[in-house]
Amino acid sequence: MEKKTTSTAITKSFAKKMETISPFELKNKLIDMADESIKKMAHTMLNAGRGNPNWIATEPREAFFLLGQFGLCECRRIFSLEEGIAGIPQKDGIAARFEAFLKDHEKAPGAQLLKGTYNYMLMEHAADPDTLIHEWAESVIGDQYPVPDRILHFTEQIVQDYLAQELCDRRPPKGTFDLFATEGGTAAMCYLFDSLQENLLLNQGDSIALMIPVFTPYIEIPELRRYQFNVTEIAANQMTPDGLHTWQYKDEDIDRLKNPKIKALFITNPSNPPSYALSPETVARIVNIVKNDNPNLMIITDDVYGTFIPHFRSLMAELPHNTLCVYSFSKYFGATGWRVAVIALHEENIYDKMIAQLPEEQKEILNKRYSSLDLHPEKMKFIDRMVADSRQIALNHTAGLSLPQQMQMSLFASFSLLDKEDHYKIKMQEIIHRRLQALWDNTGFSLIEDPLRAGYYSEIDMLVWGKKFYGDNFVAYLQKTYNPLDVVFRLANETSLVLLNGGGFAGPKWSVRVSLANLNEADYVKIGQSIKRVLDEYAQMWKASK
Repeated sequence: MEKKTTSTAITKSFAKKMETISPFELKNKLIDMADESIKKMAHTMLNAGRGNPNWIATEPREAFFLLGQFGLCECRRIFSLEEGIAGIPQKDGIAARFEAFLKDHEKAPGAQLLKGTYNYMLMEHAADPDTLIHEWAESVIGDQYPVPDRILHFTEQIVQDYLAQELCDRRPPKGTFDLFATEGGTAAMCYLFDSLQENLLLNQGDSIALMIPVFTPYIEIPELRRYQFNVTEIAANQMTPDGLHTWQYKDEDIDRLKNPKIKALFITNPSNPPSYALSPETVARIVNIVKNDNPNLMIITDDVYGTFIPHFRSLMAELPHNTLCVYSFSKYFGATGWRVAVIALHEENIYDKMIAQLPEEQKEILNKRYSSLDLHPEKMKFIDRMVADSRQIALNHTAGLSLPQQMQMSLFASFSLLDKEDHYKIKMQEIIHRRLQALWDNTGFSLIEDPLRAGYYSEIDMLVWGKKFYGDNFVAYLQKTYNPLDVVFRLANETSLVLLNGGGFAGPKWSVRVSLANLNEADYVKIGQSIKRVLDEYAQMWKASK
């Protein structure tokens, strides 16, 4: 008994110091602890902390590699030296050569997707065949700088179609979304924060709203000395009558957005870590507030998990003129290493209008900033300013996402567009939901059916379930005796499980985040059982203390 008390005191003291660091940095410490546990107890480490999926989409990659063979053939057609030097693709007649290549390789993996994507672009976008295939050949070979720098012409068209299908539930708003291809969603976030400030749309001390829990960088970036925004947190603290989280927002909290001093709203939708989409009622309320109370509210939505919810509809579809959307291909296609994402902004938007309405003195500052890029810098779109800002203006001529990345992104998009029956999407959602069910079935806790739940992560509030099983006195004991991080430390040290603390995402301090993406179904059985065992151990200590 004395040994337990000493161990707990040390853990509590250490955990208190660790509360201030990012949960993703904390994860590294937990892995070290889990590794030590492996040495002592011969467990297999289960890392459900990071959301890197353990699947890949195969066909878009097969198509990419097959296209690479075609690209090399085109280079060698120009000239080929035995020292391993070849030319670069030439446009004239390239489509006919591509069609002949596909005919010769019609049984090769990826050939059907290449053929389907080619025909799709000809039929849906009236693409000039030689221009299209020349862009593809140069892209897969990567022999040129990105032109246009914001995004390649045909990449933009096909990704626009993809976003209309996947983020707008095949019902996009009128008009067009301009796209900026970025090095993953993380680069998109950096570019957004920088350009909003550089273009005087957000300034130090300005008020923004943050819907929490949320991906940790959205919490940490506004606190940096460069930004120092005044953050209003809007918490998903709605509960059911029997005390369970719905991970939705109360009307009175959403109504705080009516305050015109709040210039921007940042949201991850579906949320991270709860992994729930905004309810239709909340979306309607935000739409009403923008239309009637805060028309210049800038909305930045990160929708990377949208494809894991049937019929998902982003705020970019409901409030296209106010919304900057970040979408990454990383999770859905198992492509975190590809670093492919886009920022989408409607061609008619409040960002351009607000820049045009700045005081003359501020407009002069911005005109000078972008004067090396355009004879009429005042007419530059905000999304093009982001491209320039991403390369410190002076390097704008070499801006843009690499061509091979854009080509793979195009094939990811076309793969979904040509999957008319949504076979891939249905299977992806099934895999996630089976893992989620395996986790919760083995915790002994109840998982409420909810069509708004993506299930990519699960956030488990230990206090909620402690109260359900053992009552208020136990919860009071837990809060008084232990640090909230004790749960994740104990899981790492005793069972070799690496989970992240929900408090690090501005969620309930006693919650833990489990990623359902990076382990197999049987592993989540073990995780569920271990979470329940830790809670039961706390209860045994509580009973002994009485």
